[in-house]
Amino acid sequence: MGGSESQVVAGVDVGGTNIGVGLVNADHDVTAEAEVSTPTDGPQAVAAAVASLIASLDQKPGAIGLGVPGPVSDGVLLTAPNLAGFTEPVRLGDFVAERTGVPVVLGNDASLGAVGEWVAGAGRGSRFLLGVWMGTGIGGGLVLDGRPYDGAFGGAGEFGHMIVQRGGALCGCGRRGCVEAYAGRRAMEREAEVAIAAGVTTDLPQIMRDAGKDRLTSKVWKAAYEAHDPLATTILDQAVDALGVAIGSAVNLLDLDRIVVGGGLPEKFGQDLADRIAEAAEPWILAPSSHREVVVADLGDHSGIVGAAHVARSAPVRSP
Repeated sequence: MGGSESQVVAGVDVGGTNIGVGLVNADHDVTAEAEVSTPTDGPQAVAAAVASLIASLDQKPGAIGLGVPGPVSDGVLLTAPNLAGFTEPVRLGDFVAERTGVPVVLGNDASLGAVGEWVAGAGRGSRFLLGVWMGTGIGGGLVLDGRPYDGAFGGAGEFGHMIVQRGGALCGCGRRGCVEAYAGRRAMEREAEVAIAAGVTTDLPQIMRDAGKDRLTSKVWKAAYEAHDPLATTILDQAVDALGVAIGSAVNLLDLDRIVVGGGLPEKFGQDLADRIAEAAEPWILAPSSHREVVVADLGDHSGIVGAAHVARSAPVRSP
């Protein structure tokens, strides 16, 4: 931002369920925030929602970092399987800049979440970091040799679409056997619905009602798992196994020193889930190390917001 390093910037995290916005200062503290459900009417509706959230904050930011759930190349969101109405590549950042009058830097939400944890959370001190985000889908982000890594064409870090079972479960991206098809919340909910419709014995619907929820939230999954519900246990164990295979493969390729897992389930289950994922990954790692860590994200919902703001603050000045 060229000379405005101390200026407040905004970080935006566009998810399949909600959009979160926060003002972030130079110390990576979120000083104000707002949230709204993600519109289902396509890019212009999402841009309008982001602009409205920005306007609701008590200070106009000097720049906006915008995290989106899909690969980004040269300011273009190439595809977004978990956003309704996104049917072709789109310059979503430009739409937001036009509505706000503020320069926007567009990036992959999971990559920005990894950056957030790296600069201010559980990834501090790491040089070779993988961030894994368990939300509507499964996202990933990389910091390699002390630098955020986006790849040759902006598509690095798509951890959720690593194949763990050739010809396996159908993923929202249209392929089969992706990590996301086993460990993404939407896929887990769908598997539970199919099993319940087929007459599988489970207390998941009752646990959901008792929790006052209308869907299988992370809180419901944790309660069902702690109650030893057989269907919940099977689905969660399957998710952990898929994550373990993929993380093991990523470690073999990149020799990572830390894996940060974030999102709703890790927040609810805590370090116990991270430890289970580490245990599931161990058989697949060629060169184990006692110094390699699998830890839960520190920043919660702020990971993507802080990372997006950091990238926006560091970007060269450009007009909206």
